[in-house]
Amino acid sequence: MTAITSTAYSRDLGDELRRLREKFTNLTGFAFAEQLGWDPSKVSNIENGKARASEIDLVQYLMTCGRDSAFFERFRGRYRYAFDPYVVLVPDNLRTLAMTEAQAKTITTYDALTMPGLIQTPEYARALFTEGGHAALEDIEKHVQLRMDRQAILRRPKRPECLFYVHELALQIRVGDARIMEEQYLRLLFNSHILRIVPMSAGAAIATRSARMLFKFEKHIPVAYAETDVAQVFAHDGKAIADSREFFKWLETHALDEGQSRSLLTRYVSGLREDFHEQPRAELA
Repeated sequence: MTAITSTAYSRDLGDELRRLREKFTNLTGFAFAEQLGWDPSKVSNIENGKARASEIDLVQYLMTCGRDSAFFERFRGRYRYAFDPYVVLVPDNLRTLAMTEAQAKTITTYDALTMPGLIQTPEYARALFTEGGHAALEDIEKHVQLRMDRQAILRRPKRPECLFYVHELALQIRVGDARIMEEQYLRLLFNSHILRIVPMSAGAAIATRSARMLFKFEKHIPVAYAETDVAQVFAHDGKAIADSREFFKWLETHALDEGQSRSLLTRYVSGLREDFHEQPRAELA
């Protein structure tokens, strides 16, 4: 069992505490610690998610920030699970995922049915949310913008090292119209240096595996991540991380290399353009 010193969720909630301190007290971490009678390192460790705050610590921290008992109870309800080896969150809580992506040194992903969120076009993402039929128009635009905002990490000077495995099924499933798919294929081609296609010939066993991500950091233990329509799972347990590493090693042996992936994508783009020219005309009565 891996020793859990911090988790994706503890770092997220610690950062939430830091933002509360800065918003409601205007005190530095050192001055805040002095007001509480704490060692400054204690404030730093709690705000960085490295140390679990006791209930008394949370009461003192939040009351100093001017929060009431109702706020404390709500925060405590979330914080009690922050250091668990497996953290399960609601699917629309994107803050923890975005923060994990932003802190990661390497990100490895696998998707069988859709394009990876970090390299989706806005139109593809919008069509995904729209065809899902579960969100109002204003919520769809909010989700699309959040997804595009997450992609900013790929434009940073010190961006994470990424590798996206995409099953060929995701290329075949039509999302939106042909123009949306063409633009999405071109986005994949632009990122082909960090993309590997898993071909249909790899077999059904790979196609049925769930989408997942593996994050590695400079100073934290890795995080294995998976999501469904009902939950996000952040796993920090040693076995879960080892299983994810083995899965991606296995996937590497079945995926096309960079050149082969680019060639396959080019064929899909060409196929779409041929469809544009071969669309049947309406027959005259």
